[in-house]
Amino acid sequence: MLNIQSSKTNIYTIHAGLPFVDALADGLNNKIEKTNDQLWDFTILLPTRRAVKTLRDAFLRKSAGKPLLLPRLIPLGNLDTDEQAISGWEEPSLSAGVDIKPAISDLERTLLLTKLVQAFAQKGFSADQAVSLAADLGRLLDQVQTHRLSFKDLQEIVPADYAEHWQITLKFLEIVTRAWPAILDKYGCLDPADRQNKLLERQASIWKTSPPQGYIIAAGSTGSIPATADLLNVVSRLPNGCVVLPGLDQTLSEAELTKLEPTHPQYGMAHLLSKMGARLDEVKIWEARGFEKHQTSRAELINIALRPPSSIEMWQHLELSLNHGFKDVEYVECADLDEETGVVALMMRQTLERKGKTAALITPDRELARRVQSQLHRWNIEIDDSAGQPLSSVPSGIFLSLTAELIIGQFKPVDLLAVCKHPIAACGFFPAKLRELIRRLEVSVLRGSRLEPGIDGLLAVLEDSHIDFREFLERLKKRSKYFSQLSARSDVTFRSILEAHIEFSEYLAASNTETGIERLWAGTTGGTLSKFMSELASFSDAIDNLPGLIYPSLLKRLMSFRRVRQQYRTHPRLHIWGLLEARFQQADLLILGGLNEGTWPPEVSADPWMSRPMRKKFGLPLPEHRVGLSAHDFTQAFCAPSVALTRSRRVGGTPTVPARWLLRITQLLDGHNLLSVLCPKHPWKDLQALLDKPKKMESITPPAPTPPVSARPRQLSVTQVETWMRDPYSIYAKYILKLIPLPALNLALETADYGTLVHQILNQFSETCPARPGDPLPDNAEDILIELGRQKFGAITNFPAVWAFWWPRFLSISKWFIDQERAARPEIVDIKTEVKGQLELVGPHGPFTLVAVADRIDCLESERLRIIDYKTGAPPTQKEISAGFAPQLPLEAAIANSGGFKSILGNNVSALNYWRLKGGTPAGEISSAGENIHKLAKDAIEGLENLIKAFDHEDTPYEARPRPEQAPKYSDYEHLARVKEWIVSDMLSENSEE
Repeated sequence: MLNIQSSKTNIYTIHAGLPFVDALADGLNNKIEKTNDQLWDFTILLPTRRAVKTLRDAFLRKSAGKPLLLPRLIPLGNLDTDEQAISGWEEPSLSAGVDIKPAISDLERTLLLTKLVQAFAQKGFSADQAVSLAADLGRLLDQVQTHRLSFKDLQEIVPADYAEHWQITLKFLEIVTRAWPAILDKYGCLDPADRQNKLLERQASIWKTSPPQGYIIAAGSTGSIPATADLLNVVSRLPNGCVVLPGLDQTLSEAELTKLEPTHPQYGMAHLLSKMGARLDEVKIWEARGFEKHQTSRAELINIALRPPSSIEMWQHLELSLNHGFKDVEYVECADLDEETGVVALMMRQTLERKGKTAALITPDRELARRVQSQLHRWNIEIDDSAGQPLSSVPSGIFLSLTAELIIGQFKPVDLLAVCKHPIAACGFFPAKLRELIRRLEVSVLRGSRLEPGIDGLLAVLEDSHIDFREFLERLKKRSKYFSQLSARSDVTFRSILEAHIEFSEYLAASNTETGIERLWAGTTGGTLSKFMSELASFSDAIDNLPGLIYPSLLKRLMSFRRVRQQYRTHPRLHIWGLLEARFQQADLLILGGLNEGTWPPEVSADPWMSRPMRKKFGLPLPEHRVGLSAHDFTQAFCAPSVALTRSRRVGGTPTVPARWLLRITQLLDGHNLLSVLCPKHPWKDLQALLDKPKKMESITPPAPTPPVSARPRQLSVTQVETWMRDPYSIYAKYILKLIPLPALNLALETADYGTLVHQILNQFSETCPARPGDPLPDNAEDILIELGRQKFGAITNFPAVWAFWWPRFLSISKWFIDQERAARPEIVDIKTEVKGQLELVGPHGPFTLVAVADRIDCLESERLRIIDYKTGAPPTQKEISAGFAPQLPLEAAIANSGGFKSILGNNVSALNYWRLKGGTPAGEISSAGENIHKLAKDAIEGLENLIKAFDHEDTPYEARPRPEQAPKYSDYEHLARVKEWIVSDMLSENSEE
């Protein structure tokens, strides 16, 4: 065909530092005035839909809000058939008969590739693992097709002598080289990148032979996609066409331009100019009224700072004013991400104090963006993050994940509470009524030892009075039955389990006034999730049957691929933009955050499919090209009128390295002794620290309540007396406030349970093999003890890890215990276990009862008694016993001496022993509480009487840990006493005194 294009290109640039879309709009108006054309005569090709919206807003600003017939605005990156028809893209008469297949949806492609991955691995991957691999394969397809390469050349880049790993990879990639093309033909679709290429190529071909009548302007693209670059080349040579580049550095020489590395911000445009056969001096400056026709001084300076290494010597001969160039630029280096978050949020909040001013955070760091969003809630500001959130992270998506986990987890208490306390849950009740019901169920039933799995396990522990709980759980059981049955299967269709899940979730979401559909799928996020679930159901046949157990993780992974933005109730003057979204956007203050190597610029990570030499040989760009794109984004944003740069010296406790562009800028300024020009204009870090600093620092004193004597306990056990001495506040909380700690959810067996089991086994052994004068232990005593242990330990067979640790210890204890018994039995007349006793004492305000339950009392000859306390942990030291801080056995001796153990004959205690049952080496140890039993008992009683006398005075407080060195190792009420707060306060006071 006849090619009537010009051999000369028509290329312009809008320099960095000028608002691109406003300058573009002004330039168009300028052209219209000169040619008497109208805006609708122009077709403007822009990189993205967001760029289209931004330019549309620029025209509105220019017209002061008056209605306009705008040019045809077409996004090159998001072409679809409807948009082409509406905008006039293509000439229908010329493109008739050319049929380009539709693009396959991302979700359908991921599911189909998942099926291929599973077939290749022959069930070697679970469905959720296969989905992740499928997503990676989809990205590889996009890369290869974007750069118009063919998988036919893949075999040539992996010679037979390469590592076996690459041969396996090559075999795996047959999914996309052989199987995938056949599937696309079957479905009559194209990959999105392939279709995009075909549309751009066809349009370029049409315009080559038949230039359009109107004006064509391609603006803002750097031609990083080959098909786009070809179209730009065609547009630049049309009689009424031109290309407008963003921020081209025209101070570079031709020699420098050809030697730029892929990481340089100008590399992409240099490559485009080379491909178009255009020289740098042929590029003209876009003329726009009200805008300078040359670069701003800051744009010149950043271009000089990022100069290629070969010409960096020009730093020494700067004729520009660095002070002027870096005016309205400030750099804040923060200690960590928390401080950076606070500083950025404070900058944005301060902008709102200036009428009509806007601010935006530009960062690729999604964690920083999320934190800033949260920090702004301090001032009740809701801000839009243009990158959006994954569906798996929005409330309705989280609710779906929780309901799936509830079924797979067989109604574990923690899962049931997570679902029922979610804001969307109502279960047919008024939402507040459900919360009240579930809180009562939690306290009454769900907390404590692990229950049998399933709702039947919950129903089994309900009492007759729990009528409302039973009705609620029975209804839940009925509505979850089908979903539970599917989830328990090892082979279930994805569609059936998905539909059952949706039905169950809608039931849980329904309230007494609204249906589940109205509550679950409400709002922007709910609507997006509803559309996603509909798509998932329509494409569900693409997934092979799967075990029901992996359904929740598969669904969560699929939801994470789809993102949704909050479109309403966000602040109109504050924004968070990713790098792609920030292009062509403008704000009065741009905050460039997260300027660390590995974040901005991104880390150059290894390709999962090809090594660097293989990528190069295959024709794919090296990973460094992403750094070049990030560099261009940085320079464009850096040249805005007012800029703040922020970074964190540490992220997650790991030291960071400043972004290479920051290092270049600081090195340039430092070389001219002007590093101070980057100093913050405001003490942002100090101001941020003040946000959470209280107006007054007050020392917190330990709690010391003084309740009336009438409310104070008149009965305590011997173990609680020890607590009374070490931590009186715990006695106050438990016996006066009557605060009983709630057990943990799904409580696993703990060390205390082990001690209880051992106590029970030894007590049962003493009953099975009672002590009788002259009657020795049977020969098989150890076997009897082990069998009793086996019966008791049977309760923990469902906890293999616990069994593996505890049972060997018990076997070791058994042998040691029997050896001790054989040696002691000749002098034992009788053995009593779990013996209850009490002793009444007199205090200033009436009687006080001391109670005890002794682990074991041996009745010896001559009416002597030996009191034994079994310890699976460490017994108290002699020093603690002598000082009175471990009075348990001495007090039990006092009770025995007074005849307080009614079932025991004799009142002469001759020994107080601790039997430490370690189960290690040695398996056990016997230690004495002391030799002078009478004195120990007498001193213990006197100490207790003094304690009673002191606390029978109303002004005696129940202090928390009055003697820190004797404080208990564990207390259920430590948090209530705010121990960690006043301990720190005391330490600070001591340090200040020193």
